Amino acid sequence: MQLQALVALLSLLSAVNANEHHARLARRQNSASTPSSSPSSSAPTTQSSAPLTSASTNSSSTGSASPVPTTPVGTTIPPLSQITSGMATPSTLPVTATYAAGATPPIAGAPTLPSPFVFVSSDWPPQDQIAPTNTAEVSEWMEELNGFNVPNFTPTADGTCVGDPAAAADAANRGWWTCGGYTRDTDITACPDKLTWGVSFDDGPAFYSEELLEFLSSKNLTSTFFVIGSRVIERPSVLVEEYMAGHEIAVHTWSHRPLTMLTTEQVVAELGYTRKAIKQVLGVTPTLMRPPYGDIDDRVRAISLAMGMVPVIWTRTPSGIVFDTNDWKVPGGIVTGAQSYATFQSILSNATTLNTGFVVLEHDLYAQTVDLAIGYTLPAAMSFNPALTLDSIGHCNGIPATNLYRESNLNTSFPYSNTSSGDPSVPSGSGGSSSTSNTGGASLDTVIPMSVVVSAVFAAVTSLFM
Repeated sequence: MQLQALVALLSLLSAVNANEHHARLARRQNSASTPSSSPSSSAPTTQSSAPLTSASTNSSSTGSASPVPTTPVGTTIPPLSQITSGMATPSTLPVTATYAAGATPPIAGAPTLPSPFVFVSSDWPPQDQIAPTNTAEVSEWMEELNGFNVPNFTPTADGTCVGDPAAAADAANRGWWTCGGYTRDTDITACPDKLTWGVSFDDGPAFYSEELLEFLSSKNLTSTFFVIGSRVIERPSVLVEEYMAGHEIAVHTWSHRPLTMLTTEQVVAELGYTRKAIKQVLGVTPTLMRPPYGDIDDRVRAISLAMGMVPVIWTRTPSGIVFDTNDWKVPGGIVTGAQSYATFQSILSNATTLNTGFVVLEHDLYAQTVDLAIGYTLPAAMSFNPALTLDSIGHCNGIPATNLYRESNLNTSFPYSNTSSGDPSVPSGSGGSSSTSNTGGASLDTVIPMSVVVSAVFAAVTSLFM
């Protein structure tokens, strides 16, 4: 019981810390003179093994700081006017299905589930703090960068345009998404098929992920979950349920900091420890990642690709409209639930003008964001006219499920010697400087099949571990 209480307390403190971190960034961005450049985000079928009926050992309490109604979040969706930063803290649902070690996941060729995760504090960095770099593990992960051209950019001041005007002025050269929406062809920013929404949720696994999972299951929907390492070690059973239900699992860093403000060693540590946590819980290593706040440049891209992870952002139209619901601003009191939903309705309207599908930023970290998703945004998309297809991001991009994890990827081809910008040996259109775009990837005429990119990156990095 002491261990459960400690986990619950750490979870609550972590959520409060993340909430304040989001709110601070939102206030900073609202004061910026370039609204189109404001970053955001982070921040859970068919089963081949029967789930156990025993209760989860890591179900969490939301604490007693706010009143707790008897109705769990999602059971009775609050009116939009009540989805605000001051809404009562709902109770949470327990994990509905747990799995024994050795259970077979729904990914062909993936290893069976490992033994249940046991938290040992000495194995992990402090939660929600920038991962340390002075460890043997980070030194080993740094070797994965050998042979990749990692640009020698000075880290930005704080990952924002306002905070670093000099870096912002050089955004096109840096390929900095935060300032100007610059992307490379190795970025996933949309689904290729028109009117297809690549559904994803960031910053979990969290208190309210279970409500979202139940809703997705009831509607036969799958999503991509970009998970935080600090949350994975708190709620491993939720991550297992997401994975075993057929949802895609991807990396979203350890502490949710803007990656362009970190040193190369810190970026490696942030990705590496999250990758390690997922591997210990699920037995697999994701080949997709999402930078918090979408904050990525060519240095961060090169590091991510060298470590075997393809960057995934969200859609930005050629006119600069960013497909961010701003749901993460609701818990911080920056916007209301009604304003966030109005933003989503505008996103759907703008999506009809694209020649491709789209990716939208949403979160499962807070009660407000989950209520918005299951009560409003997902139902609105499912009843939208013209009809939309809702899909996970990897699947909508034609990436085989096996290629989403290093351990099950069978494609050993690697068409490029390097995928970082500025390398003269990289063919045009493969992520080099000649393929710079500020469209967010949604209107590119020529796109490398991302299934090839994921498979190729995996193959190159896997060779380092053989």
